[in-house]
Amino acid sequence: MRTVVATRYVTPFREGGSLPGLVEADDDGLYVVKFRGAGQGPRALIAELVAGEVARALGLRVPELVLVELDPRIAPAEPDPEIQDLLRASAGLNIGLDFLPGSLPYNPLDPPSAELAAEVVWFDALVLNVDRTPRNPNLLRWHDELWLIDHGASFFRHHRADDRKWDAAAAAREPFPAISEHVLIDGAAPLSTVDERLASRLDASVLQRIGALVPAAWGDADAYVEFLGARLRAPRPFVDEADRARDAVG
Repeated sequence: MRTVVATRYVTPFREGGSLPGLVEADDDGLYVVKFRGAGQGPRALIAELVAGEVARALGLRVPELVLVELDPRIAPAEPDPEIQDLLRASAGLNIGLDFLPGSLPYNPLDPPSAELAAEVVWFDALVLNVDRTPRNPNLLRWHDELWLIDHGASFFRHHRADDRKWDAAAAAREPFPAISEHVLIDGAAPLSTVDERLASRLDASVLQRIGALVPAAWGDADAYVEFLGARLRAPRPFVDEADRARDAVG
């Protein structure tokens, strides 16, 4: 994973609790950056990185993720005191998502194929992503392809834990009824038709590689690797749970 250095804070995105902002970096690229100093803390950054790279390993389209080194000395250039405080609190490494210029919000009148919809629902069920609903699809159309963005709400149960370690194995066994609210579930093929193919792409070596990308300063990634390993162990109840939700919606 590449590391870039933030050179200019361009503009805030006021949506979302993570207070993301558009940032220019030393490679002349523009990135939508989630800041470690935001209220959700570094665990939201871990979720963004781990879930995003899991989606990429599955063959789903996710904009490039980069680590963004932020020098708090850029803060005084911002007129908004809230943004100044956020930048000062986010010194060091943050997570950035490559900005897709000209991308369009998801249009439900232009849905993906049933197979691709099933793949996205399968992925979101795996990582407990509660933030892909009709109210907030977090899907973009870019160059006639469907792109997945904003995975900081994944693994949401890690926020229940203390600052040391969350019980990933227990969280992996819990049901995920929120999958019934997924924006693509009513147009998805049965998840059982994509399950084996997708699960085979996430073996232990892939999960370990993804976990190793997490900066130590953000926290221990071992629990996320443990969670995913337990969630992927056959039989996978989340597949049947999502298919039941799909059938109920249909």
